[in-house]
Amino acid sequence: MNQPDRNAYDSPWKQAIEKFFPDFMVFFFPEIFKDIDWNKNHDFMDKDLEKITKDAKLGRRYADKLVKVWLKSGDLIWVLIHIEVQSSRESKFSERIYVYRHRIWEQYHVDVASLVILCDDEQNYRPNQYSKSIWGCELNFTFPVIKLLDFEENWIRLEESINPFAIVVMAQLKAKQISDGLQRKDWKFSLTKRLYEKKYSKQNVLELYSFIDWILALPDD
Repeated sequence: MNQPDRNAYDSPWKQAIEKFFPDFMVFFFPEIFKDIDWNKNHDFMDKDLEKITKDAKLGRRYADKLVKVWLKSGDLIWVLIHIEVQSSRESKFSERIYVYRHRIWEQYHVDVASLVILCDDEQNYRPNQYSKSIWGCELNFTFPVIKLLDFEENWIRLEESINPFAIVVMAQLKAKQISDGLQRKDWKFSLTKRLYEKKYSKQNVLELYSFIDWILALPDD
């Protein structure tokens, strides 16, 4: 299997979200999942996102995804997903979330939901709003944030889950915790074995193994 470019902005997170998008939503955002009409096709709008954000020099993009979905109400909404896999805080992160959302609205005049997954190892770093105020003019933009560190307290839930993103989270957490090459190799084997124990299809095993192999081979930042 070809090794991915470890220096690319894109990551297996992008591939995992695209391959298992309903699983991603029900695992991290179950209440939002309930509102989406999964009988209608969802479309990934990555080229649109790249065009809109190419000159927004507000920090490193790691694995942003833009998805067009239909709600059960019949409304169309665009879901902007931000994945941050870094060991230190980004000073303009909240601003970047707001700018991306505003540019999408400005270009297409559609509702946009910004969802954030934080994979860093800083417990108190949880940016979830962008605010500005001057002369009575106020802007207060808030967005939901999932912190992967919170899953460490309920590891058993991850082990028992059949959702593929339980494996994704386990691999990501171990990649942050472990720097020793042999331990990483052991966890890679353990998580890969779990794919077969959970009876995933052959194609899903290959997709998830690609993520495990990539993320556990990465050195810590």
